[in-house]
Amino acid sequence: MAIKPTIYKARISLSDLERNYYDSLNLTIAQHPSETLERMMVRILAYCINAQEGMELTKGLEDVEEPALWVRTMDEQTTLWIDLGEPAPERVKKATNRAHAVKVYSFNSKSDVWWSQGESKFSRLNASFYRFPTQKIEELAAMVSRTMDLSVTITGDSAYIAGDQGEVEVPWEVLQEAAK
Repeated sequence: MAIKPTIYKARISLSDLERNYYDSLNLTIAQHPSETLERMMVRILAYCINAQEGMELTKGLEDVEEPALWVRTMDEQTTLWIDLGEPAPERVKKATNRAHAVKVYSFNSKSDVWWSQGESKFSRLNASFYRFPTQKIEELAAMVSRTMDLSVTITGDSAYIAGDQGEVEVPWEVLQEAAK
């Protein structure tokens, strides 16, 4: 019998000072049995950093053809494709052919090796790459509960997250920006 996903609920008060974007989000997150808490929280963080009308959490690990998050138009064109972790250059290339904009957020301890091995291939792709510090993502994952009330404030290349289980500031490093 297949293991079912674990369902989490997050109420988020979002303040993105860089984009002057303010919103109250109610997310239902299905954590795939093979998904770590760290990856799930990076999904939530990437959602907040890129929040806009039409942003969706996808089936993620359940469907390898989909990214972790995307924005699609009513005629099912993908305007934003967001992948997490350390995708292969071929996957990112495929995403750039499917979407108007592609972003990748890495967060694992092996991110440095992945980036150094793939940087020359990634540099030829019109995609943006970002890296979160592993320790900060672990601190963020320690804040998980089945229902979460979070306050997320984004300024510069950093997000400050506060909730019932604590608080953490998560900066990110820009590895590569897509051409405009």
